[in-house]
Formats: sequence, structure tokens, C-alpha cells
Amino acid sequence: MEFFSYHRDRPGSLALREKLREEHWSYMDGYEAELIARGPTFADDGETPVGSVHIVDLPDAAAARAFAFDEPTYQAGAHRAVLLRRWRNLLGRTMWEFPGGRTGGLRYLVLGLGLAPGAAVDLDLPSDRDDLIAYGPLLSDDGGTWLGTAALLRAAGPDAARDVLTQGGYAEIEVHEWEFGGRR
Repeated sequence: MEFFSYHRDRPGSLALREKLREEHWSYMDGYEAELIARGPTFADDGETPVGSVHIVDLPDAAAARAFAFDEPTYQAGAHRAVLLRRWRNLLGRTMWEFPGGRTGGLRYLVLGLGLAPGAAVDLDLPSDRDDLIAYGPLLSDDGGTWLGTAALLRAAGPDAARDVLTQGGYAEIEVHEWEFGGRR
């Protein structure tokens, strides 16, 4: 089962996050085979981390909750909220298999939160897939109800990134600068 996890940082937690960087990476090393995508999101300055995306393939919801909530920076209080949802990998690949590679161009997390459960949009891949790094629906715990859509992509800017989702089909669309995660 695939899961999308987005840890949103608590204001003022950057020093704690930096202090625990090696612990975080060591923790993620234990999930290397299960990771589909990972990486930090940034504030409008493009440099200050404000969150972390992890997309993983795990046996069940209990394993996904353990993954998200046992993570060292979460345990230390660096995050104010965690969005954890079932997810379906419509591209069928990991971010490391993205033909565009780790660098070049601006990268974004686009998160569309559904208007109402079941009022699904964007269930199919967009026709222009060349810049998609990860794409799929956010689902209820049982996988039966659509709750939104999450995409990682390369785009010319935040407006172009937002356009990957159907405007008006969501209660809210968030766009965050994002980069490939992992050890540098």
C-alpha cells in the first residue's frame, strides 16, 4: 500500500530540524527500499525548510502511522501537523526514476485538498507527463474514497505548477517549493 506523508514544520523549529538532520536521514535509510519519493518543502524564500514529503510503500496503515510518527524530528516536536493519506502511484515509478534527474528547473509539491469526499477530479494522469516526478490521488484509509491529489513536478513557476490540477475542483490547492531529498 502506498502512503503520502507531509510533515509541516512548527514555526521556529529550523534549529531543531538541523540538529536532528543525521538522525532523520538515518531513520529514512531504514526505509530506503520502501521510499517512492522524499524531500523538503521551502518557504517563499526558496531556502528555509517548512516541511517534508515522504511517499512510501508499506504493508498497511499501522506501518504508515509508525513511519510518520516515529520519525525523529516529529518525536522531538519539530512538526506542527502531519498529513498522512493512502496514495496511488499513477506513474508507477520512484522519483529516482524520473527522466529529468535530480537537478535542473524548479520543483514543486502541489497538494489539492478535495471539495467533498467522493467529488473526485484528476484521477488520470495529465496528458503532459514529462515534468511529473510523482502523481496520484490522496485516499481514505480504506483506499475507497478520494480526498485530493498530490503531485511532485518540475515547472516554470508556482502558477504553472498549480495548473497540473483542475482549478475549481478542490477546496484548496497548495503549492510549495520542493527538492529531491536524501543525503547530500
